[in-house]
Amino acid sequence: MRLPLSAFLQIEKYALTITMDLCTLIDRNAAVAPNKAAIHFEGETLSYAALRGSIEQAARALNKELRVTKGDRVAILSLNRPEYLILLYACARLGAIMLPLNWRLAPAEQLFILSNAGARVLVVEQEFNSLLPHLAHTLPDTSVVGLDFTPPRGSTWGNLLAQGRGDGGNSHADLSCPLLIVYTSGTTGRPKGAVLRQEALLWNGVMSQHMHALTSEDHVLSVLPFFHVGGLNIQTTPALQHGATVTIHSRFAAGATLTAFERDRPTLTALVPTAIQTLTDHDAWWTADLYSLKAVSTGSTIVSQALIERVTARGVPVLQVYGSTETCPIAIYTRLGGDLSRCGSIGLPGLCCEAMIIDEAGKELPAGAPGEIAVRGPNVFCEYWGDHQATREALCDGWYRTGDIGYRDASGHYWVRDRKKNLIISGGENIYPAEVERVLGEHPDVKECAVVSRHDSHWGEVPVAYVVRRVGARIEAEALAAHVQSQVARFKVPREFIFTRELPRTALGKIQYSILKELQARSPNSEN
Repeated sequence: MRLPLSAFLQIEKYALTITMDLCTLIDRNAAVAPNKAAIHFEGETLSYAALRGSIEQAARALNKELRVTKGDRVAILSLNRPEYLILLYACARLGAIMLPLNWRLAPAEQLFILSNAGARVLVVEQEFNSLLPHLAHTLPDTSVVGLDFTPPRGSTWGNLLAQGRGDGGNSHADLSCPLLIVYTSGTTGRPKGAVLRQEALLWNGVMSQHMHALTSEDHVLSVLPFFHVGGLNIQTTPALQHGATVTIHSRFAAGATLTAFERDRPTLTALVPTAIQTLTDHDAWWTADLYSLKAVSTGSTIVSQALIERVTARGVPVLQVYGSTETCPIAIYTRLGGDLSRCGSIGLPGLCCEAMIIDEAGKELPAGAPGEIAVRGPNVFCEYWGDHQATREALCDGWYRTGDIGYRDASGHYWVRDRKKNLIISGGENIYPAEVERVLGEHPDVKECAVVSRHDSHWGEVPVAYVVRRVGARIEAEALAAHVQSQVARFKVPREFIFTRELPRTALGKIQYSILKELQARSPNSEN
């Protein structure tokens, strides 16, 4: 059964009338089961009582030492670790906003996000301290906290927490306060920051519980990066909010994941299709003990039936979750114990979420008719940070227009037919051609360019660039690749640069990407 909009709006209204923030859920779990393991990480265990204490210390220290108050942005650049979650809930207690940074991005991209969001604090791991000289020059007023090292200017996380001991007042926060700004690659060449309120994570957690039959007895293995809402919110924060246990891996590695299945006995994990491919290609996959797993969840792109069958052949159900950064991400899903017989279906709208298929005018289409998937619910983002035009284009009467094309069958199950126009999803990472084209176009030898996808058996898709040189220019692929990599993450760099005299265009002068995609589909380099 799915809650109608009127029902969860009434519940939401009631929830906001009581004095609580998202961190209250951690407090309650610590009160009920203080010694219960909340987080395992690299041989160390943090109980719910210890987690609550660390969150309170972090909130007081951020407030007292770094003057972080309601609405301030606190960025983090780190691999997965317990401090990531401590910082998230400390921000919830203060009414501050956490800003997760993708460590795969180039420094120029990270600096743009920090500047655009106006980050007051950056919490950073030593592995990524090469950003700090750029930060000192570009954003000199941003305070720096080193998680595992002493930064040239700033404090260590341990010293900061020490300043948070004792009593101290926190800002008055509630579930209506924004908690996360998660940047997505921009269709216009610059990323946009989707703002998620605390209530979005609350209701996302309710739907995760419904999707996974999640209880306090569950044990979640978290290997996807926390800078994505998938790694953070499909299972990790819902598990903590329901009193379950989370084992954190700093990053995904197939061998370590298989070892964890056997040694740590998790009941749930979430993996993008590329990770499932890597895992099931591992020599130990067919002999590993997977007995404890009650399900594997996956999403972020269309999932092939062959890949699903690799997991189900080991007796583990595969649950599909559909959503995006803007939906926190859980919006449509297949459910543990539900109907998993519809191969390829992404499932039904979530317990607290509505969905429909619409035409260009926003009118709902009947069953079987393809159109754009639209989503509405308390899990949906409230705005793009500082971008009112983009917000208006994406949100209409609370409905988020996803840009994905799909359809709904007669029984109400949803299917995805295609993805956002021109979007390339490579190994679970979104690549918008406009962003790469913007960087390529800045090179003095490039007259114009177009970036499209090419099928890849491992990554799913990789970017390929068609380039028209300026007259007299002799720039080659290696130089262009170096230029692009100086500005964007390595996974966004085109795998091939194809030099051409002109690009195909419509009568109105628009580049015909469909023709270029067809050329790639027929290319001998395409791994079809």
